[in-house]
Amino acid sequence: MTDKGTDMNEGLVGTNVICQVALVVRDIEKTSKAWADVLGVAPPPIRVTAPLAESGARYKGKPTSARAKLAFFDCGGVRLELIEPIGGPSTWKDFLDAHGGGMHHVAFQVKGTDAVVRRLAERGMNLVQQGKYAGGQYTYVDAEDTLGAVIELLENFDT
Repeated sequence: MTDKGTDMNEGLVGTNVICQVALVVRDIEKTSKAWADVLGVAPPPIRVTAPLAESGARYKGKPTSARAKLAFFDCGGVRLELIEPIGGPSTWKDFLDAHGGGMHHVAFQVKGTDAVVRRLAERGMNLVQQGKYAGGQYTYVDAEDTLGAVIELLENFDT
């Protein structure tokens, strides 16, 4: 057991299985086609995230009208997500403005997001953005200084 009461094999987030790696991009159509060529697959459909009224998105503690275009490639046990920010302030837009395109986050499927957020905050990694999607919620924790990337916590709600 670690000093925080989590199993060593599960770490602070409750699992050691990465389910997704995400890149923030300037042009999702162009980048999606390029990745499709590299992977030898058809470009995936591009979808747009839900508006604030549905997502309840909050960035740095305040509601945000931020949205994003998303494309997902299934790559075995890990999905590659492409994100093109659109609309209001977001972790995606800030990343794009500061770094240009590149790796934004590593995602984990979790249970008990609030407890995971507390454990990460104890280590200086703080919640930056959160919102809902059909059947669940996403939470971004800023771990760039500690880990070199944001951590995304994906929690599906039981139906």
